[in-house]
Amino acid sequence: MSMLLEVSGVTVTFDGFRAINNLSINFAEPELRAIIGPNGAGKTTFMDIVTGKTKPDKGRVIWGEKNMSLLGMSESQIAMEGIGRKFQKPTVFEDQTVRQNLAMALKNPRGAFAVLMHKKTAANGARIEAIAEEIGLLGELRRSAGELSHGQKQWLEIGMLLAQEPRLLLVDEPAAGMTTEEREKTTDILRRAAETRAVVVVEHDMEFVRRLACKVTVLHEGSVLAEGSLDHVTSNPDVIEVYLGRANA
Repeated sequence: MSMLLEVSGVTVTFDGFRAINNLSINFAEPELRAIIGPNGAGKTTFMDIVTGKTKPDKGRVIWGEKNMSLLGMSESQIAMEGIGRKFQKPTVFEDQTVRQNLAMALKNPRGAFAVLMHKKTAANGARIEAIAEEIGLLGELRRSAGELSHGQKQWLEIGMLLAQEPRLLLVDEPAAGMTTEEREKTTDILRRAAETRAVVVVEHDMEFVRRLACKVTVLHEGSVLAEGSLDHVTSNPDVIEVYLGRANA
C-alpha cells in the first residue's frame, strides 16, 4: 500500500468557529476507511477541503506519487486528478436509463464531446455492464433512473463515480434511508470498490460501520480523537465520553 493522500496540520475557521483544528490524517491506496464523530466534529468540512470546496487557513493537503498540493486547485481540477465524492442525497439523471447514466459518467480519453455523442464502442459497453454488475444493477440497465428505489439510486450514483475511475472515493452517509438488505448490499459494494482504490465513508450508523470491518477514524472538534478498529475506538474512554455517551443519552 502506498500513501495516496496526506492531510497535515490543517485548520479552518468559519466566523470565529474552528471547524477543523490542526487536523492530520493519511490514506493509503488501496484502503477502506470509516470516519465517525458527533455532529460538528468536522467530517463534512474535511471532505470539503479535500475536494477543493473549502480552502483551509493553514496546513497541507498532498496527493499522489508526485506529492501534488491540492490547495489552490479548483474543484474540477481535483476531480480530474481522481478524487470522487458522493453526497448524501443521490443525484442521478432521473429521465435517463441506468445505462445512459453510466455512459455519461464514463471516463473517456476522447473528452466530453465523445461522451455527449454517446459513442457506443464495444469497450464502453463492456465497461458499463461490468460496473452495473458491480453495483447490482445489471438487470436494470434499461430502466429509467427515476423508477429505481432509494437504495438503487445510491448504488447507481456510486457506479457513476466508479465509471470516472477515481483513486479516492469519498462517500457521505450511504446507509441513510436504506432498508437493512440495501445497507448490507451497500457495504459489499464499498468493500469491493476499496480493493482497488481508497474509499472513505463518513457514517453515523454504527452497525453499518461494523459491517464495513475497516479502520475507523474518530473526529472530535475538528481533529483526530482516536483511530483503529471499531472495537478499539469504541472502547476508548475519550470516544465514549464525547460520542457514544452522547449518542446513548
